Amino acid sequence: MEHQGLYFHNVAELEAKPGLSGLRLQRFPQDVRRTLTDKGRIKAELSNGCEIRFVASSRIARVIVGAAEEDGTALVYRGDFLHASHRLRAGMPETILLETPERFDGVEPAALGGSGFSPDVWRICFDRFAAVFYGADAYGGELRPPAPDEMPRLTLLAYGSSITQGAGSLNHANGYVQQAAQRLGLDAINLGLSGSCFCERGLSDFIASRRADLVFLELGVNMRGQVPADEFEARAAYLLDRLADAAPGRPTLLTTIYPNRATRSRYEADAFREEELKFNEALRRLCSEPGRAGGEIRLVEGTEILGDFAWLTSDLIHPSEYGHIRMGERLADALRPGLTALLESRTAPV
Repeated sequence: MEHQGLYFHNVAELEAKPGLSGLRLQRFPQDVRRTLTDKGRIKAELSNGCEIRFVASSRIARVIVGAAEEDGTALVYRGDFLHASHRLRAGMPETILLETPERFDGVEPAALGGSGFSPDVWRICFDRFAAVFYGADAYGGELRPPAPDEMPRLTLLAYGSSITQGAGSLNHANGYVQQAAQRLGLDAINLGLSGSCFCERGLSDFIASRRADLVFLELGVNMRGQVPADEFEARAAYLLDRLADAAPGRPTLLTTIYPNRATRSRYEADAFREEELKFNEALRRLCSEPGRAGGEIRLVEGTEILGDFAWLTSDLIHPSEYGHIRMGERLADALRPGLTALLESRTAPV
């Protein structure tokens, strides 16, 4: 989405709230948010993975942003390079002053290319809080959205629980989805929903409508004890079918539930463990059905991504910062075959 010479990445809607200044960065449109669970409507307003991107004609620019209900952190990058971290206080607009790093002028341009972002692109990246945009200018210079060749060429879309949303990492940039995307030189659209990944039909339709070159899905953990196994399977099937209809042949990776407290429960009658086993079998069935998602859907076991129980925090459900980084490495490895096939298909002679 573009607005006032800026590109808003992972933003489906810039929402004005009655009686309040600024525009909220929403990952989901209002009509989709209204169809979610009570908790889902709250978590859907978090701006994790949203970015404000632009190129300034002058060496100095400023962006005025803020946090809505609770404090949050914004990381500033110049291209692929971390530039600054700003703590935003709830209800208080903050002006972020930006100046082209002087040392960039003294190195070979090729050294600044990194993972796909031009070193001319400013990026304001938001963590898991409701971010608000108030304005931006270049002190008389011009602001423009980055050109396509100034950003990663391919995009990964991810949908899942709080784990996919980045819970447990100290900042969103170290969440495992963002880590995997960076390792592969991909842009990331993160549509994780903490405690509320329920594959509602309206949400599935919206996800399918988003442009992306690869898709990663982490389903099931939030629906244990909330949705019967057959209903979970039907919801997951609908999402997979909608994704396949929207982009036949697109590489799609689906994981079973990551190891957690229930997985390793010492009690034979643990209801969550029983549900988890049923849900995982449902995911395996969906992936084994001939023709599902045009044959491009692949299953990875959750134990292959979260390979060590000690990668969890003490709540035994969310990965730690270290866990997210290790999971990002493994997710990148799991996505690489699909990415390679995609690139080969696009360069093959016709």
